[in-house]
Amino acid sequence: MATTTTSSTAISGTIMSDLTNAKDLQPNPALVATADHQIKLETAPINDPGPDDVLLHVRATGICGSDIHFWRHGKIGEISFDGDCILGHESAAVVLKTGSNVKHVKNGDRVAIEPGVSCGRCFLCIDGRYNLCKDVAFSGAYPHHGTIQRYKVHPASHAHKLPPNISFQTAALIEPLSVAMHALRTSPIAVGTPVAVLGAGPIGLLTMVVARASGAYPIVITDVDQARLDFAREFEPHCRTYRVEKGLSPEQCAVGIRRLFEKQDWDGRQTTEYDMPQVVLECTGMESSICTAAYTARRGGVVNVVGVSSKASIDGVPFMHMSMAEIRLLFINRYHDTWPAAVRALEGGLIDSSKLDLMVTHRFKLEDAEEAMKLVGRVTKASDGKAVIKVQIVDE
Repeated sequence: MATTTTSSTAISGTIMSDLTNAKDLQPNPALVATADHQIKLETAPINDPGPDDVLLHVRATGICGSDIHFWRHGKIGEISFDGDCILGHESAAVVLKTGSNVKHVKNGDRVAIEPGVSCGRCFLCIDGRYNLCKDVAFSGAYPHHGTIQRYKVHPASHAHKLPPNISFQTAALIEPLSVAMHALRTSPIAVGTPVAVLGAGPIGLLTMVVARASGAYPIVITDVDQARLDFAREFEPHCRTYRVEKGLSPEQCAVGIRRLFEKQDWDGRQTTEYDMPQVVLECTGMESSICTAAYTARRGGVVNVVGVSSKASIDGVPFMHMSMAEIRLLFINRYHDTWPAAVRALEGGLIDSSKLDLMVTHRFKLEDAEEAMKLVGRVTKASDGKAVIKVQIVDE
């Protein structure tokens, strides 16, 4: 069973020696997950940036479902925690110091932190598909320390400068937004494409927003939680919602979802298979939901699995149904080359930053990071009674 403790033990590292204003820096609290399923607040060293790095003051970090999996289970699929590691990878920050080779950002610049740093040498990196690099160093995945700490050194190439109209809160959503953008880039969606989004968590909501910005219509979003569906309707008024009832088979759920794609009364034409979702974006990673997606997609359509499963393998996928209907099954792994585009989309209003900010339903100070984790992990309930969508840890 997961427990929480507090410790003042310092994480090992090279302590910064030559920052001119080091005396003005505060201690560096960091949220650490251990291999024996504990979380604890520790004091981390403040490291000196290398020539190609920046020292950052992390101002906002969103808690991801993967953080909860690493804490409680010590693994996601084949990625495991074999020692202590600072969590966090959805972040925005201020640059405090730059390395000698860094030219594109300067002290005081506000940046979004891209957490996955690839090797830059393998054929996948050279091909631009650096998200598939086997040697990627991803913040918050052991042994690479994450961003739930006050100060972090990070490669400057992965610190994306922010325009004035993007807040730290919004910028910390660019990481999950990038997942949604990569999912849409790999799916055949054009103006007027009918789309289903399975799962109304943060990734599902952002996927719905990007699908809408890409021209998809109609969009149906599903979830087992009515509060999340109510939020989805407020978040994107054009969407249609379907509540998944426990006990129904994937085929039965698919029938209910498909009904929401039927022709409206004003249209005299008969509903056909053509009106069913051409693309189903599965955003939970759960076996039952993936099976539902397979039965929901129209014949000749696409199922894109965006969600990450906690299991290394999944059984029960309706192989023959998908084969006979020629349904293509796609997967994505994080993202590549999405961060500049995400910043532009938010800067230009193509994606409404004020809408994204609605997702951040709860905020905690860095010193209260353990409480934030317990809320997301459903160890505790929200004191305000609100639905928990996205929780961020902030450090002013």
